[in-house]
Amino acid sequence: MATEVKVPTLGESVTEASIGELLKNVGDAVAVDEPIVSLETDKVAVEAPSPVAGVIKEFKVAVGDTVEVGAVLAIIDEGGTAAAAPAAEPKAAAPDAGVEKAAPAQAKEALGSDASQTLSPAVRRAVLEHGVDPSTIKGTGKDGRLTKEDVIAAAQAKTSSPAPAQAASASAPAAAATGERREERVKMTRMRQTIAKRLKSAQDTAALLTTFNDVDMSAVIESRERYKDLFAKKHDIKLGFMSYFAKAACLALKDIPGVNAQIDGDEIVYHDYVDISVAVSAPNGLVVPVVRDADSKSFAQIEKDIADFGKRAKEGTLTMEDMKGGTFTISNGGVFGGLMSTPIINPPQSAVLGLHRIEDRPVVRNGEIVIRPMMYIALSYDHRLIDGREAVTALKIIKEAIEDPTRMLIDL
Repeated sequence: MATEVKVPTLGESVTEASIGELLKNVGDAVAVDEPIVSLETDKVAVEAPSPVAGVIKEFKVAVGDTVEVGAVLAIIDEGGTAAAAPAAEPKAAAPDAGVEKAAPAQAKEALGSDASQTLSPAVRRAVLEHGVDPSTIKGTGKDGRLTKEDVIAAAQAKTSSPAPAQAASASAPAAAATGERREERVKMTRMRQTIAKRLKSAQDTAALLTTFNDVDMSAVIESRERYKDLFAKKHDIKLGFMSYFAKAACLALKDIPGVNAQIDGDEIVYHDYVDISVAVSAPNGLVVPVVRDADSKSFAQIEKDIADFGKRAKEGTLTMEDMKGGTFTISNGGVFGGLMSTPIINPPQSAVLGLHRIEDRPVVRNGEIVIRPMMYIALSYDHRLIDGREAVTALKIIKEAIEDPTRMLIDL
């Protein structure tokens, strides 16, 4: 009996997706709920599972196609058995032809193993595209997981390795004579296209302005060093800097509610809660999962939420619900070494806090020049809603809370 596999519901207001990867081939056996197609939406990658056990009879789509919710992706022959792979016919080939085909075949074989269950759709696709064996690559992600960047780096290392002497001597004169320079065109993923549109829309719509300040991180660093072991032992999570800034931001947003508000048509929507979007780097681009009710959560719960988002972003398992909403955003460019930036707001939000790297700098304290661990912080805001006085005051509250963490305990 033939059963159709259709595009599942993708989330609120999301009606279409792109085919990112076909996870199976025609003739492959599949189990119930086994993913067969990876779909890319505006925000996340979603896998479409088989509703029955059987054999894939036909795919109705190809990689890169745009499909709507409910569209047929494939036909499953329920209860069928997989056909044996046909024997390869012998044919003449160039001496290096076998080498060219070996890597993709090895990659497919490795992806068919049990180890592939830990690979995200983006990583699986990169493995197939570049023809590398994932079992030979050391992962740099959480718990040693492979990331897309790991696969690309391994592929580049392989292609840049010295070629056989004969091939080198033959190709060198040609390259020298033509002075060949190469270009590569890669279609933007749906997520990257959406990021581009949203960021440009923010620039075109909002009256963007950024205010800066610097923060002495001495008190937070001392507090973290003093309590990190006890914190980790009690809560089973590391004490990081993000929870301090999240709680400091909550103080500022409660005192300056316009920074936590948004414009809707000719109305201003104020929120009596704080849902903080945390910018997280994922294989396909930047995503912003939301720490909900951050104002009422403990340091430990905020750290756990952020750690979970980071892990699932690398694995490609974040959901639409994880990124829905948000009233304020924190973006930490310091983890990549950024000294200063002007972050762009995440519409329809009206403000975003940018964090940067910590470095020792000379500052004046009590008339003396001393060395302190300093960080530049930036608040970009929509000047249509937030006045300069409000933005500067909000950033000053965050600065004071970080330099004196006791303020977070007594709501000052």
